[in-house]
Amino acid sequence: MTITNVRARLTTARVAGPRRRTELGLLVLAALVTVSAYLLATLGKTATIPANVLPFLGVILVLELLAHLANRRWAANADPIILPIVALLNGLGYVVIARLDYKLAALQAIWTGLGVSAYVITLAVVRHSRDLERYRYLLVITGLASLLAPLVPHLGQNINGARLWIRLGPVQFQPVEVAKLALAVYFASYFVEKRELLSRPTTRVGNHLVPDPRTFAPVVLAWALSLLVMTAEHDIGFSLLVFVLFISMLWVATGRATYLVVGVVLFAVGAFLASQLFGHVHERIDVWLHAFAHTNTTGYQLVQGEYAMGTGGVTGTGLGLGHPGLIPVVSSDFIFAAIGEELGLLGTTAIVVAFALLVGAGMRAALAARSEFSKLLATGLTVLFGFQAFFIMAGVVRLLPLTGVTLPFVAYGGSSILANYVLVALLMRISAEGSVKPSG
Repeated sequence: MTITNVRARLTTARVAGPRRRTELGLLVLAALVTVSAYLLATLGKTATIPANVLPFLGVILVLELLAHLANRRWAANADPIILPIVALLNGLGYVVIARLDYKLAALQAIWTGLGVSAYVITLAVVRHSRDLERYRYLLVITGLASLLAPLVPHLGQNINGARLWIRLGPVQFQPVEVAKLALAVYFASYFVEKRELLSRPTTRVGNHLVPDPRTFAPVVLAWALSLLVMTAEHDIGFSLLVFVLFISMLWVATGRATYLVVGVVLFAVGAFLASQLFGHVHERIDVWLHAFAHTNTTGYQLVQGEYAMGTGGVTGTGLGLGHPGLIPVVSSDFIFAAIGEELGLLGTTAIVVAFALLVGAGMRAALAARSEFSKLLATGLTVLFGFQAFFIMAGVVRLLPLTGVTLPFVAYGGSSILANYVLVALLMRISAEGSVKPSG
């Protein structure tokens, strides 16, 4: 072992110890907050202390400890606040789902256990983030196939007007959750390889040099793909998410705002055309702008969500004391409104702050990453969960049209839980690699 390696190991040990102790303390705090919320929700609903509160606390602590031990073993230098925030969001989401529907809560508990297992397996298998770059073509094929899989006859399932699910035997899931991770890895690899070509101005327009118009072909392709998903699968949320992922990573990779402007213009034009040509897109926008004119039909969900959040006010009605069950599909699409009713503006602000902290931690990992591929991948992963959370929260409060994506870690959804735990594991891997650099 060389002197450099010895120094690196000593530096790693000095950094890892305090970080993991901080993480463990925050995880215990997250578990206590979750159990306290569970107690309050049950008392508010049944006026009795739940008999399973101690087993519930035990299960939470075991899952959190499992993830924590995985971090100690395979990501000792990673950011100590990422996992506790995820645990808190996941725990509070579970409490709200349990307060609404015990059957869904039981399924969510199973999916959470599988998600933590996926987190551990990802850290154990992906020892170096750059190893993913070698599989970019396999991943892009997987991503595109997953994105289009719901269109396959007898395999895809149409639920609530959107064709985003596939069914394999008794299991039903959204393959687009797999697609978004695979495409993030591919985009990171592609943009790192083509960065110079994409960013170097070579064509003269008047007195200015601009990038070769042919380099815009990937942008146009991403635009067309997002429109295909929007129209064929009757989905706005994930098509917008994939397009934003592509444009954001392209902008960060090249540093040229031209791509950002062109991307925004293309999506605006595409969305306008889609709203004119396709009934489901026009209806979604019309309901967004005039929800109360559709109170008895398609606007009922939005209207009930607004009433719920208005009823909650600043401090909320209290866990278990509101009526969020009046909102259709509240456990998945509108769980943010349920939180707004029972925890008020303070509760929803806490959720927003938690996601803001996660985005900040993700960007910090990107800045500290030790390779250009890892920097861009961390940026893409952060964009994914940051914008996904923004789209659904903005849709619930009618800042944007309702997209139908899930609120990461909070809303009910098995495929979402699994994919987002894998996403966080990859982010932790990049964070661990960039936290300590070998001494010279």
